[in-house]
Amino acid sequence: MRKSNFGSRDGLMPPKPAERLRLQGVTLCAVSSSNLEATVAALRTSMSYIDFAEAILFTHVNPMGAELGLDGIRIEPIGRLASSRAYSRFILECLADYISTDHCLIAQWDGHVIDPTFWRSEFLCYDYIGASWPQFGDGRDVGNGGFSLRSKRLMEACRESDFEMHHPEDLAICRTNRELLENRGMRFAPRNLANAFSAERDSDPSRSFGYHGAFLMPRVLGSNRFWALYEGLDNRRSVWVDFWRIALGVRRLDRITRMFRDRRKDCLP
Repeated sequence: MRKSNFGSRDGLMPPKPAERLRLQGVTLCAVSSSNLEATVAALRTSMSYIDFAEAILFTHVNPMGAELGLDGIRIEPIGRLASSRAYSRFILECLADYISTDHCLIAQWDGHVIDPTFWRSEFLCYDYIGASWPQFGDGRDVGNGGFSLRSKRLMEACRESDFEMHHPEDLAICRTNRELLENRGMRFAPRNLANAFSAERDSDPSRSFGYHGAFLMPRVLGSNRFWALYEGLDNRRSVWVDFWRIALGVRRLDRITRMFRDRRKDCLP
């Protein structure tokens, strides 16, 4: 695995602290059948700042621990996730079976902890918290699931018979079924607190605990560390969604040219 030198001041990542923040009531997890190197890097980045109760990677791959730096990460074998729809189904139907703590922090290859000094204990007062969605103005605008904190009781409630399951799972929880869940006592974080927890399209990663979105990675990690991860990706679909923002972030003409070639190759029939 390519080495990631997290902790320098290139990008927004602070140096590794002498003593990690202890969150023993939180399990860190990621679910992935692609971009495994980058997914492990995201977990290890979060773990370098936070002492979690446990860290779990759910994947169909049988990874070699020494090669991927899996020390401290438990591997849970699952069937191959052939689509994002299959990911949503696993999150809604299966994930709760593996969580023994009160809360679960879900990370993805393009989302992890940025700065532990922005952690607030009040995050744990809510059953769901993730970055807000700017496209919704009806009060049901929290939040993005790519980097999200969820209570075990909410995860269990999502498996009840009257919960309307659909893809994507974060919209199913935070919009379609939000009223149902709130009627059962679940608390969704308010918008301002959600944006202090995680940055995506409507908040500032320099002021948040974590983030989600490939388009933010050059800024968060620094262009060189992002590029090291980019070169190991086997699924670049989310990169192409925000191609120009990422291209501007990598800055170098040779890398932008490479991305143009990769995008053309990926988009050809």
